[in-house]
Amino acid sequence: MAITSASGPDAAPRQQTLSTNYVDFTSSATLGWAQQYLPDLMEKEAEIYGKRTISGFLSQVGAEEGSASDRVVWSEQGRLHLAYTATCEDAVGGNDDASDNGFTIIKDVDGNTIAAGEHGIRLGDTVLVSNSSLTLRGYVSVINEATNNITILPYGAADFDAAGFSDGAGAEAYRILVYGSEFGKGTDGRSSANQPTFKSHSNKHVILKDYYEVSGSDASAIGWVEVSGEEGQNGYLWYLKAEGDTRARFADYVEMSMMESEFAAAASTIENATGGLGLAASSTGADAGTEGLFKAIETRGHQSTGITGVNAATDLAEFDAMLAVFDQNGSIEENMMFVDRSTSLAIDDMLASMNSYGAGGTSYGVFDNNENMALNLGFSGFRRGSYDFYKSDFKYLNDKGTRGALNDTVTNIRGVVVPAGVSSVYDEQLGRNLKRPFLHVRYRQSETESRKYKTWVTGSVGAMTSGKDVMEVHYLSERCLITQGANNFMLLN
Repeated sequence: MAITSASGPDAAPRQQTLSTNYVDFTSSATLGWAQQYLPDLMEKEAEIYGKRTISGFLSQVGAEEGSASDRVVWSEQGRLHLAYTATCEDAVGGNDDASDNGFTIIKDVDGNTIAAGEHGIRLGDTVLVSNSSLTLRGYVSVINEATNNITILPYGAADFDAAGFSDGAGAEAYRILVYGSEFGKGTDGRSSANQPTFKSHSNKHVILKDYYEVSGSDASAIGWVEVSGEEGQNGYLWYLKAEGDTRARFADYVEMSMMESEFAAAASTIENATGGLGLAASSTGADAGTEGLFKAIETRGHQSTGITGVNAATDLAEFDAMLAVFDQNGSIEENMMFVDRSTSLAIDDMLASMNSYGAGGTSYGVFDNNENMALNLGFSGFRRGSYDFYKSDFKYLNDKGTRGALNDTVTNIRGVVVPAGVSSVYDEQLGRNLKRPFLHVRYRQSETESRKYKTWVTGSVGAMTSGKDVMEVHYLSERCLITQGANNFMLLN
């Protein structure tokens, strides 16, 4: 029996190096293929941008807590003592006339307009009355609730004009502070009471999502380069890198949203946008968005344009002006400063210009009185007056891939001062006062569902939940930021 073959044996192969007969990494036609000879390959991916994530800010300054409602409502107590701005008025109406001892209450010291009959000054109160050059003590003898006009009799003269107050000093040129009261023997008690004041604030959760997909074939492909993800993944499967980067980027988006977000204005047309909001046709733009940290401080806190590094002495004066603002509010002793590089260096130069700025020491109370803990977390502490500050460079403000890319030189944010510790707040859901951090996150949660940070896999790769030859990774978070006591926060811009 004859044996036949389709062809004779091939000639022995010969090894010859030519530019035309091997796969070249640099060739656009052969990228992704291996060379004929083993290359001198650096198997580790170079991390040229260092640690790229910015998450961790909120974990250092706040806390996280579940919420079972679409909106979080909290109340903040008003000031305990009574102080107002006023105009000097004719007691019976007309032109300014200090000789009539008449004043009209306009606003409280925080600039809130006082409606008729809503100020807390009462008959018999003793008050301090001041303008830009003089402070006098007086007695409240008449109150007109309909007009917020009050008559104050000075202790030192027949009228304020004779005591040195001039007429027509300008709108809101006067400050009135209640410091006590005075009544005669055998008189009746007061007939009116002051009720505590508070303001209610609220914020709504925002839903954030992301997505990663890889085909089954690519999920099983092995590469040359060992990669590592931000979440600790490592290996030669490229999808580990891509999925890890997606996860890390989403975590940053979650945090950045808590800082940058704002509510849509009523005139906004966001509800009509094709982005997945899914708002009802009758809804307004105000249904979109949430209040982030920066917007909360812009609306209810304080802002400073000081500490620029131009002059250390000027920077120190501007820093002390910030302390004066804190004195006028909650006087929170421990504060954390997250600043960009230029502001951080300006503060260093400011402190270096002082002969013994560190003589008073720093308590490091927020770090369990452990200086090493503070330094390990990237904070340096210093004390000024009665306040302790812990300063840290804020990567988010420096990185060219985040806020460092913005070119706004007027309103751009250079840093934020956040009070440490907790404050007492009335929770309207629970109906009681609770101690909570000034800054904390609320995420949607019930007994069966937590939306703090969800991730799940669909497809036929790994999960095998569908017939699609892919791995689909879904990311979701539903949360909002509670900026409690924003009057104790400061933006540097």
